[in-house]
Amino acid sequence: MTALDTASTSTSSTVFPSLPAILLDRARTEPQKLALRQHHYGVWKRVTWSDYADASARTGLGLRSLGVEPGDRVAVHAKNRPEWLYADLGTQGIGAATVGLYPTSSSAEVEYLMNHSGAKVIISEDEEQLDKILAVRERCPSLERIVLIDTRGCRRHLDDPQVMTFDELVELGSSGSISEFESSVATIAPDDVALIVYTSGTTGPPKGAMISHGNLHAASTSAQVSFHVDEAAEVLSYLPLCHIAERIVSVVNGVSIGYIVNFGDGPESFAQDMAQVQPTFLLGVPRVWEKMLATVQIRMQDASRLKGFLYWFWMKRGAAIAGRRLQGKFGPVDRAMFALGDLMVYRPLRAKLGLVRCREALSGAAPIAPEVLEYFWALGVKIREGYGQTENTAQATVNPPDDVRLGTVGTAVADVEVRIADDGEILTRGPHTFLGYLDDEAATAATVDADGWLHTGDIGEMHDGYVTITDRKKDIIITAGGKNISPSEIENALKVSPYIREAIVIGDRRKYLTALIGVELDTVGAWALSRQVPYTTYEDLTTKPEVHELVTQVIEETNERFARVETIKQFRLLPKELDTEDGELTATQKVKRAAIVDRYGDLIEGMYR
Repeated sequence: MTALDTASTSTSSTVFPSLPAILLDRARTEPQKLALRQHHYGVWKRVTWSDYADASARTGLGLRSLGVEPGDRVAVHAKNRPEWLYADLGTQGIGAATVGLYPTSSSAEVEYLMNHSGAKVIISEDEEQLDKILAVRERCPSLERIVLIDTRGCRRHLDDPQVMTFDELVELGSSGSISEFESSVATIAPDDVALIVYTSGTTGPPKGAMISHGNLHAASTSAQVSFHVDEAAEVLSYLPLCHIAERIVSVVNGVSIGYIVNFGDGPESFAQDMAQVQPTFLLGVPRVWEKMLATVQIRMQDASRLKGFLYWFWMKRGAAIAGRRLQGKFGPVDRAMFALGDLMVYRPLRAKLGLVRCREALSGAAPIAPEVLEYFWALGVKIREGYGQTENTAQATVNPPDDVRLGTVGTAVADVEVRIADDGEILTRGPHTFLGYLDDEAATAATVDADGWLHTGDIGEMHDGYVTITDRKKDIIITAGGKNISPSEIENALKVSPYIREAIVIGDRRKYLTALIGVELDTVGAWALSRQVPYTTYEDLTTKPEVHELVTQVIEETNERFARVETIKQFRLLPKELDTEDGELTATQKVKRAAIVDRYGDLIEGMYR
């Protein structure tokens, strides 16, 4: 196969600017420019645009040789790594659709998604993921081939006629010519399905949202208007690539804008990867920002008196300066004061968190407490909150950079209309709206009405064009007294505490509100040891009277912010950390409320007896 950087042809200006088409153009016009970096055994391996496009084309042609045709589906079951992108762009380039499977998915979930999507090929990362598909392949009639990326520990399976390595797939694609891939890319139409993204399944079985090439193009266009990010930017790819928001950041905008995408060593090394990469743009789900805040707060409790004094002194002033900055009153005196605080406290803290180069920061995927955002603004990290979901390609609203209003998710992004229905539901309309749910016309019709309005399932308000989300429509609590209460507002207020990791407010059709609380092991553990409270396990820690008293204090302080009917009357500590593998959290760390209520029913009923 001819190397892409020496190809004589290029994507025509008349070709729809799909991601594979843009990738081919970048390989032709800037072949040696850095596109990706991967941390591998202590070394950051470089991937140029030529390498990126060449690997994607070979992967796509290899899949075609295996019998993948336009309209077929290819599943990818791996953590974030360059091969994920090669598989994604290669699949799209031959007219097929990529189906992302979360790395934490169980064998049962893999079986469901493979059968629902009808994927012909699954690309598995390693032994762990290979074992999952091998356990259920006899019940996956559409599955024809299994492609393995990392063969360590899997040699015994390589003689299996259904299993091949990723290197073998790429080599198979090398027998084709670049013109074949280019010709296939040239046939891509805006309404063709590019991705099938499965919803998180917080309220039922996951649904397969069909995202078109046109949706991806519209999302990239909106993002470039909303954020001042150019080719010089760098991002860290760490949220699951199955999630639409990470797909936009790492793949769609990475290719469209042309910035550098970095792959670290996985979620467990996030802090170290952040410190090394120091990304200029960061998308964080609320849990990421909350964890960073808790980490700083607990470390400062153990700091020397001088460091502690400097920290609290400058953070108090930073908060005041941030408040004026948000009001558009950032004058010369504030600039000088912030510069001094930056030298003393803010910059060193940002460097430790991996945010010293961060120019654009976004919080999304779930509601976040304004207090968390205020903290980072005081530190000099200007986080903007945005809103979107899989069905509108993660594009609905975002706070404009020159008028950020904390507590809101901002105004409609470019080419999107937003309105509030009579019952308070947020509706969106625009070129980002998905094609529908795979093989589920009824669910599609219930989500997108005849006028093209997407019913998001979220309840909110809009003032001066700024949207405030109240809660998920299905999560609103109606007490026995008929009072409508938003549990997420109370939960987020509780999670501002560095000692609280999870909070699930209960009270639908009940006389009063209660809560299930998951403590933050690191911070509460350190707090307990500093007070000579011994413990062995997480569960043991939650049984300590001192810990119960600590959480009681947090709840009492939080209750002061709410009306009497919205206060927590009783709580119970969860005996374990909530986990994705146990079906308690989605891959983006959102609580599966129905699963929690079912699993901990005895604890809940105990608070109402």
